[in-house]
Amino acid sequence: MMFNSRHFLFTALSCGLISVPAVGLLGQQSAAPAPTQQAQPAAGQGSGQGQEADPMRRQLSDKERYRAQKELRRELKGPYKTWLNEEVPYIISDDERKAFMSLANDEEREAFIENFWQRRNPNPDSPENEFREEHYRRIQYANDHFAAGKPGWKTDRGHIYIAWGPADSIDSHPSGGMYERPMEEGGGETSTFPFEVWHYRYLEGMGENIDFEFVDTCQCGDYHFTIDRSEKDALKYVPGAGLTQWEEMNKQDKTNRFKGNGIEQLGTGPMGDANQGKEFDRIEMAAKAFAPPPVKFKDLESDLDAFNSSHKLMQGPVFNFDVRTDFVKVTDSMDLVPITLQIRNRDITFVTKDGVSKGVVNILGRVTTIMHKTVQTFEDTVEVNEPAELLEKSLDHRSLYWKALPLPPGLYRLDIAIKDVNNGDHIGIYGQSLNVPEFQDEKLGASSLILADQMNIVSSQQIGNGNFIISNMYVRPRVSENSKTPVSIKRTQSLNFWLQFYNLGIDEATKSNSATVTYQITDSTGAVILEKQLESKDLGAHSDQLTVEKTLPIAGLSPGKYKVTVKVNDAISKQEIAQSAPFIVE
Repeated sequence: MMFNSRHFLFTALSCGLISVPAVGLLGQQSAAPAPTQQAQPAAGQGSGQGQEADPMRRQLSDKERYRAQKELRRELKGPYKTWLNEEVPYIISDDERKAFMSLANDEEREAFIENFWQRRNPNPDSPENEFREEHYRRIQYANDHFAAGKPGWKTDRGHIYIAWGPADSIDSHPSGGMYERPMEEGGGETSTFPFEVWHYRYLEGMGENIDFEFVDTCQCGDYHFTIDRSEKDALKYVPGAGLTQWEEMNKQDKTNRFKGNGIEQLGTGPMGDANQGKEFDRIEMAAKAFAPPPVKFKDLESDLDAFNSSHKLMQGPVFNFDVRTDFVKVTDSMDLVPITLQIRNRDITFVTKDGVSKGVVNILGRVTTIMHKTVQTFEDTVEVNEPAELLEKSLDHRSLYWKALPLPPGLYRLDIAIKDVNNGDHIGIYGQSLNVPEFQDEKLGASSLILADQMNIVSSQQIGNGNFIISNMYVRPRVSENSKTPVSIKRTQSLNFWLQFYNLGIDEATKSNSATVTYQITDSTGAVILEKQLESKDLGAHSDQLTVEKTLPIAGLSPGKYKVTVKVNDAISKQEIAQSAPFIVE
């Protein structure tokens, strides 16, 4: 629900951006960018006067100059090349791709990308873009679940998932084995390779009851899309084995399956003609499946409304709150940045009515580049309800707000303003630099190490729906009261930690990784209290990305300061990386 005092909070936020000694600021102001220096000619590179003309150099014709400029425009590099070829290749239309390739400079490309997402925004009046956030969530999920010696987004299952979302149901046969064919495939019993059938009740532009079939013929985890339902039959080319019901009844061999030019070799039978007649439908379905989904929303202006730049002096007590930021890789040029706010009930003004005490907090945030360009905004309302008779006991409780933003690697500024709705002068401001890391290809990388107070696997219906969900896990971070104090955990609680490792080496022959993951707990003296090792193949044998999530009891630890460290040693790339996080046992 949007709140009514948006204008006021934008004013307060602008004040926090412009005024260096902002009231309630938790963190340091980011340094202003250094002025750009004009390029100077190097020694010996004058204007060319006094130099002999090169007879091999001549002025280009108009046609040659136009061709050179055209080729220069087509030579995309850096994040724009990654955006086009790795982040949106499955959802960008041919016309949009041609338009993007024809742009002449980075300013035009930035404007195009902004408008690209706005055209797909289901709620154009909102500063958030649910389509974009869902798209990058799907890429992350594909990388987590469909990797097969290559990133999950490059696989056929990843392609379909990113373009069309999760299936309504999946018929999965991860080990293959004995399979009773349905009559439309000829009936009878055979043995299959691992395969999956994804069923969608409805897909826009394709119709109802759409099935996508994927087969792992190499048995290496790489399921590829197929419109040939006989491809999963592991006995198709074995004489006398895996006969269809019709072949068994009429004592026929398999030779008739391979006569003609059909795309499927399901065998003859009562439904053979019907199967042949549907082949063009299956080809058409495949073409639509791998074409960009239709854009559902009308063209919109890409620029966000300008923030109010007027100043307003804040009055009243400072509304303190805590902020935690984490970083999770989505693609080589895009990170997911979960932002967690922690607000103490004691700092909220409650109004009691009908036996219920209610507190309301409005939250407004934005992310800007060092050149003050706004790249992300978010706003929301947090309500805290407590029984009136228990309000006093609940004042030491804390409320959490979570927002995950997709951001390219780079240096940004994060500004957040919160307002106590029941006390209009009670406002808090947070401002801090935000250095989103770049996870370079072929270089071992790691996400943030998150210590969570709650962590569990979610159902397929919950993936991407709700707060604190990263991929298929519910991970609610513990937030310290300031950046210098570790989080506290009671001995009666468990230590939950989550992180991911990226860009592990893949053996070309086996299409598998080979790494050792070690996690340990050390005390304040550095002594190792606990150490365990895991093999990467047990976490995901064919993936260049590993997710480590563990829950450890700490009842045996004495009160004091500790540190958890998670390290991976990659035997293939010969690289090692570790992440650590301190905590206090109460």
